[in-house]
Amino acid sequence: MTATVTTAEELAGRLFEAGIGAFELLTVGLGDRLGLYRTLSDGPLTPTALAAATGVDARYVREWCEQQATAGILAVDDPTADPDDRRYVLPPGTEAVLLDPDSPAHVVPLAGFLESAGRVLPALEHAYRTGSGVPFADYGVQHAQGGFNRPAFTGRLVAEWLPTLPDLDAALRAGGAVADLGCGVGWAAIALARGYPDATVDGYDVDPASVEAATRNAADAGVADRVRFVVADVTDPALTGDYAGVFAFEMIHDLADPVAALRTARRLTRGPVVVMDENASDGFTAPGSPVDRLLYAASVLHCLPVGRCAEHSAATGTVMRPATLRRYAADAGFTHVTDLPIDDAMFRFYRLEG
Repeated sequence: MTATVTTAEELAGRLFEAGIGAFELLTVGLGDRLGLYRTLSDGPLTPTALAAATGVDARYVREWCEQQATAGILAVDDPTADPDDRRYVLPPGTEAVLLDPDSPAHVVPLAGFLESAGRVLPALEHAYRTGSGVPFADYGVQHAQGGFNRPAFTGRLVAEWLPTLPDLDAALRAGGAVADLGCGVGWAAIALARGYPDATVDGYDVDPASVEAATRNAADAGVADRVRFVVADVTDPALTGDYAGVFAFEMIHDLADPVAALRTARRLTRGPVVVMDENASDGFTAPGSPVDRLLYAASVLHCLPVGRCAEHSAATGTVMRPATLRRYAADAGFTHVTDLPIDDAMFRFYRLEG
């Protein structure tokens, strides 16, 4: 037997603490949506002043401020003062976590995953009882997913990841065109366009809401002249193109037919196909690492149900181990799969050729 919790009290305590954390994460998401953290970054404010500055009801703001201080997220100048006279402020060093969407420390988008799971819980119960799936669009998780990956794309894609692919890096610097399959809300494509001023990027995604958001994000980033987003099923055999390379960022495991998507990628390029997917362990262990725990939870609540919406599904789930990806690549016609020398806690990187 593997080591695990040994008493009812231990397990109850662990789940109780997890519940507190989940509730507090949702209050962080609420504060982010209401602009409360952004306003507090200008300096200490009373609840009444914070409410006036943000256009939020004062009684709600007071409750939120007290909760945030109780949780140790906000600092308060005098806890003994009258509730309406206490002044709250962001502690130094928390700005990267709460306010900077490009910081690796910005984990606020996690709140959106909790929200989406709650939204579809009845549908998840039905799917588990019947073997059906839950459509991606029903989750409303586009911006949370994009926000969670945005810091990695913004900070590391061009500076660290692409140099491990010198031929593709050179093609982009020379003004080549690449495709981003399952582009989501566009942060990877935008990072590529910013990092390679002469390159063009075509992003494809089956979700219209994601493509609409990606188009707005590209316009806001000033790269709409070189980045194009298209609503398209990347498993469609009719999808054609001629690219210097193709990227598939954290999307293969979500697909009902991952082999068809890899066939598309192979068909679209004369260069390499770069797959970034989850850094799952090579084999099953119990208890597992924190990363495996996160991946399995995401699989139970999101990735596996999304992947099972089609009648015939590979039912991969989030925990796509390297051997599975290699099997899919071989079935799609690739003859070489190389692990790229990129060290990352969350992701593995593969170069597919042949």
